[in-house]
Amino acid sequence: MAPSTPTRSEHDVLVIGGGVAGLTLALHVAETRRVTLVRPASDDQGASRWAQGGIAAVLSPQDDFEAHVADTLVAGDGLCDERAVRFTVEQGPTAIEWLLSLGVPFTRDDSPSASYPYHLTREGGHGARRIIHAEDATGRAVLDTLKAHVQAHPAITIRDDLVAIGLLADTEKHCRGARCLDERSQLLELLASDTVLATGGASGVYRHTTSPHPASGEGMMMAAELGAELMNLEFQQFHPTCLYDPDGPPFLISEAVRGEGGRLYSTDGRRFMLALDERAELAPRDIVARAIDAEMQRTASPHVWLDVTHLGETSIRHHFPTIHSHCLSRGLDITRQPIPVVPAAHYSCGGIATDLDGSSSVPHLYAIGEVACTGLHGANRMASNSLLECLVYARSCAAKLALSHAPATAPLSAGNWGGNQVAAQQIQQWRKTMRDIMSRHVAIVRRDAGLDTAARELSELSREVEAVLASAAPSAALASLWHAVRLACLTVLAARQRRESRGLHFNPDCQPHHLSPQPSRLHMDDLSHPA
Repeated sequence: MAPSTPTRSEHDVLVIGGGVAGLTLALHVAETRRVTLVRPASDDQGASRWAQGGIAAVLSPQDDFEAHVADTLVAGDGLCDERAVRFTVEQGPTAIEWLLSLGVPFTRDDSPSASYPYHLTREGGHGARRIIHAEDATGRAVLDTLKAHVQAHPAITIRDDLVAIGLLADTEKHCRGARCLDERSQLLELLASDTVLATGGASGVYRHTTSPHPASGEGMMMAAELGAELMNLEFQQFHPTCLYDPDGPPFLISEAVRGEGGRLYSTDGRRFMLALDERAELAPRDIVARAIDAEMQRTASPHVWLDVTHLGETSIRHHFPTIHSHCLSRGLDITRQPIPVVPAAHYSCGGIATDLDGSSSVPHLYAIGEVACTGLHGANRMASNSLLECLVYARSCAAKLALSHAPATAPLSAGNWGGNQVAAQQIQQWRKTMRDIMSRHVAIVRRDAGLDTAARELSELSREVEAVLASAAPSAALASLWHAVRLACLTVLAARQRRESRGLHFNPDCQPHHLSPQPSRLHMDDLSHPA
């Protein structure tokens, strides 16, 4: 039986996603326009909440914009857009002042020698202490503060009972809102003058991640379906230090642990980073993650050790109360024992190509946060630049949306749905297959033969899923899977096309990177013409 006709409603600005980027945008846009925020309950457990380390910004008198820009360009391995880097860095202090005005409880520095009222830590790739943080749970503190303000704002309507499964387009390929499912799997069409995606990245296409509820590229593929350009998908960052806990939920061990002096050891007791990079444990994440991966292979061990016991119990409890508490709950006292850690999929440097105000190539469609690719991160994201990007681009996008725009008026394109239910067990099996393929062949180190295998196996999986779509009833799980599988296919295509090793794309079968790097750019049509 075919589904009933969707319920249709009119909205002004529709924001899909309620992490730091989506909430920040909603608050700013609501000063001039009405906002509808589609924010499922799972957004509370998304990437924003698990951002432990902090937010990078030039706040200390001993720091300056040029130093932050230079560090970011080095970490991005020659592929950053310097215009985007400078824009982001220069807007950083204002963004932090705004958060302080809202009451975010950043950790203070009351020491007599402090040159700034709040404690600033240092993380990999940074040449100075410039990471403002709320103990070791910055994302949670920022998210909770923003959410309280959003819930109290009269111009913002929160829909936490909906999941977006696709975007609405008109016959001129303008974005007109989103198709959503409610808790009873009933279709709703939310027509909007402008739509903003803040749906997160694509770490969920991998088996091991640093978040319990990782996004799987859904927003990226929703945009691509309307014709938006995707950029730099091959640069998937693996955080070097996720707690190795096979029986527990994913849990990130913040880079700030290494910033405060944590040391990495292989399971046979070798401190391996000293011989690999003059920055040792503070080298950029791609270097540290590859080093850990190599040590795990050398020792045939499922993890390495991150040791902070030399910092002393008082310092550990002060700087890392959340990490200390979680590890204790898992039977590990980090004041006396080293922490077993393993790299895990963490952050997508690629996404929907946008300009400095979040505009995509599709009229009336914007993207901010991890779902977007602004050019800030290049081939490798530097620690704590991600929350900064969320704040800066949410604010610039809001400024663009405050300007008057001519509404789209072309007829809407129709959606096609069947009535057959696809078993949840089948969807879960398809997702497991996809994650296994990506984790085996498209992870920290990838080779030509493995990428070829991944392309073939993902193509077969895609055809298998597509065969049931035409007759399938609307389903949030099935829609998410379909977006994820196609995003995985495009990621492999981008990796096969980049014939160099650069940043997070490490392929020993390619030459070291050349002198004129170019971002990779893909569209939906490229799925029909794989490399």
